Amino acid sequence: MNNFLIISNKQKDEKLLLAEHVKTLLNNKGAFCRIYDAGQEPTRGPIDVPAETECILVIGGDGTILDTAGRLIGKNIPLLGINRGTLGFLADVDIHSLDDTIDDLMADRFQLEKRIMLEAEIIRKGEEPIVCAALNDCVILRCSTTPIIGLAVRINGILIDQYHADGVIICTPTGSTGYNLSAGGPIINPTCKNFVVTPICPHSLTTRSVVLAKDDVVTIELENLRNSQNEDALVSIDGKDGILIGPGDQVRIRKAQEETPFIKTKEISFVTILKEKLL
Repeated sequence: MNNFLIISNKQKDEKLLLAEHVKTLLNNKGAFCRIYDAGQEPTRGPIDVPAETECILVIGGDGTILDTAGRLIGKNIPLLGINRGTLGFLADVDIHSLDDTIDDLMADRFQLEKRIMLEAEIIRKGEEPIVCAALNDCVILRCSTTPIIGLAVRINGILIDQYHADGVIICTPTGSTGYNLSAGGPIINPTCKNFVVTPICPHSLTTRSVVLAKDDVVTIELENLRNSQNEDALVSIDGKDGILIGPGDQVRIRKAQEETPFIKTKEISFVTILKEKLL
């Protein structure tokens, strides 16, 4: 590949100095490269990517990559993360290995790893459904003034549980090492096609995570536990600002048709990455 677009988190790459450095490295090796400036667009909508772009280099942490992936739905352009964050499960290229990584990219010495995404349909009474895509997770969380919420969980139309909890996480394998992990959910290899439902602080001794198949559809309905008050909740997609829902509203989640392709230049096993990041 020979044509690149750089997207950089300005909070972690002040004045885009690292982005300019990467662009210079690419130009010196004969590649064409642009730097995307998010400040040119008034909203956080889809990113305008030049048609000839073969690879997008994302400078930042995992949050920057999640935001970028969400704004590139349907583009099917591979991403490579350059880590300027902390943990870096998605942004796994170190700045000290940039020169060798660029050589590998330009010589097509890499593998594509396609990660599944989730499609979340938020169904609120009297309103048009809101459809969102998530690379990491969809989280339904109680509002700060609500002590606990009731959530009816159906898989393929069958009621499997009614959580009394702080909320619930529905995550992809990519998101299994995020909020899901902190809530006691299972870790899944990111190349798998399953997704996971994990309750957040359930008021129960027996409630556990459920691992779903790629064709399953999970529907979460917010219930009213107390007649004396309405218990609202927030739906957050990949950590973005929440969408308010009320009792009787539903969130229907399935595997999305879109996938996010990631470039891997090193053959490092997922188990090795876990050991480095979490132990």
